[in-house]
Amino acid sequence: MAKRPSRKPAPTRKRAQSTAALRQALGRRTKGELVTVMLELAQADRKILRQLTARFGAAAAPDELEAATRQAIADATAFDERDINRNFDYDYEAYGEVKRNLSRLTASGELRPAMQLALELMKEGSYQVEMSDEGLMTDDIEDCLNVVLKALAKCELPAEEIIAWCSAMLDNDRAGFIAREPLLSLRSHVQSTAAQ
Repeated sequence: MAKRPSRKPAPTRKRAQSTAALRQALGRRTKGELVTVMLELAQADRKILRQLTARFGAAAAPDELEAATRQAIADATAFDERDINRNFDYDYEAYGEVKRNLSRLTASGELRPAMQLALELMKEGSYQVEMSDEGLMTDDIEDCLNVVLKALAKCELPAEEIIAWCSAMLDNDRAGFIAREPLLSLRSHVQSTAAQ
């Protein structure tokens, strides 16, 4: 009878030896070659792109940042429909990128695009929560949305615009509880300030 292959990971010593050879090979390359290879890997795999962007703090133009955030929202909220009503895996790193990008947009004064992206996140994220068993990603979604909520609390946008956005966010929350209290609080605050 044939022996079944082991599922145990390789011992640490063997992994260190395999990376040692790679380290030597990389050490013989020029900086330009290494940059080219890293860019090729990043273009082929969004997770690698996300990791490199986060690690090196690469800043993008607002248009590129919006596109990258839309893609990160799609990656973060994706799930296999065969896993409905289960605690399925989701992309934590993509939620991290959404939060970083929303922070960059709000810090650069791009509040309207950040509001639109937050609305997209609410639609897709609340659907993901609704389809999961326990909604484990709720905190990640709220962390992302809080970036925009804090920026709107101290911005100069017209009150009607902020009130309408809060209402749209609440209306698009399929789960009915994602960032509900902060949204209601912001809407109430803006309404009372506008009435004065």
